[in-house]
Amino acid sequence: MAKPIQLETNVFVAPQLREADFEEIAAMGFRSVVDNRPDGEADDQLPHHAARRAAEQHGLAFRYAPVRNFDINEDEPVEAFAAALEELPGPILFYCRSGTRCTLLWAQASVGRLGLAETTRIAAAAGFDLAPIRDTLEERLGLLAA
Repeated sequence: MAKPIQLETNVFVAPQLREADFEEIAAMGFRSVVDNRPDGEADDQLPHHAARRAAEQHGLAFRYAPVRNFDINEDEPVEAFAAALEELPGPILFYCRSGTRCTLLWAQASVGRLGLAETTRIAAAAGFDLAPIRDTLEERLGLLAA
């Protein structure tokens, strides 16, 4: 399993998980897992129903919140991500194909709380570039301030 990347105290992202990874995830102290990758995106990916079963087998809460890449800036997936942050017990591991999609969702869900500079700094320290969604982040801040 690829090492989870920490964004905040209870928020981590990771690339695609395999069924065997869930035992290790539980042993690492995670309490929840969120799958942001739509089923069928790749032939070799674990379908969400198998991921749910593996998570529950190891005492982990599981949520399937698929987001296609072209929907990354839409309100619905960002709100679903924010709801997972609020509702699920932490630490939470979010995963997708590479971890980038989850990080972009986290940034949009968190920028109102953290501010643009801090959100960008955290993402960069974790190895993610928010430049492709900078305008969206600024718009979200503008909407939040209105």
